[in-house]
Amino acid sequence: MLSNMHQTLFYLTFLFISVSSYASEEFITDISRDREIPVSISLPTNNVKCSKQNKCPVVFINAGYGMSHNRYTFASNEFNKQGYLAIAVAHELKTDPTLNVHPPYMTTRMENWHRGVVTLKFLVDELAAKYAEYDFSKVTLFGHSNGGDISALYAAMYPDEVSAVITLDHRRMLLPRNKNIRVLTLRASDYPADADVLLSDKELDEFPVTQIRIEKSRHNGMCDGGPNWLVKKMKKAVKEFLID
Repeated sequence: MLSNMHQTLFYLTFLFISVSSYASEEFITDISRDREIPVSISLPTNNVKCSKQNKCPVVFINAGYGMSHNRYTFASNEFNKQGYLAIAVAHELKTDPTLNVHPPYMTTRMENWHRGVVTLKFLVDELAAKYAEYDFSKVTLFGHSNGGDISALYAAMYPDEVSAVITLDHRRMLLPRNKNIRVLTLRASDYPADADVLLSDKELDEFPVTQIRIEKSRHNGMCDGGPNWLVKKMKKAVKEFLID
């Protein structure tokens, strides 16, 4: 028979397992484009609260170019804690053209961004039926660097289907100027954004956008592999934005 201490430990372990979320790694095939999309899906920590009558929110996590879609667990874990279904998407496949390095980027990178938007739109439609307890009609988009550009373009193309956008130092695509879309952008200190990507002081008074510059941070460090102090700052900022 288990001692009282062992019984307590067993109960706590069972409780932790029952309310924790686990990432499901899978490929979802877009037949129309003959494209296998790698995704990592993690449920909210307390997913038993989600139902068809009381749907929980959804976030799509979009990696920086050349980065693994699984290098943003600091964000997906926080989203899970706040009740979100988190879907991390790998946008670049080996067969895709390389990202264009020549300006003007709003022209030369549009093919890459638009492909990402098509992928996200496909996943929204494909997963809505499978995860009926979650609200795919108004999603949150999270993206680092090029993934933030993709997120901003999606919000521009489907504004009525986006509730919020969070970017980590994306630098090319204009942020939404939409009173119905909340925005948080965390800015690194080593590279500037292109003209008009960020909002002016006057625009910040008009739209629900928060722009935070993190001193001594680096563009490439805005992921799980970044310094601990930076990861903690980003996680704290995301949490405060979600509970605001």
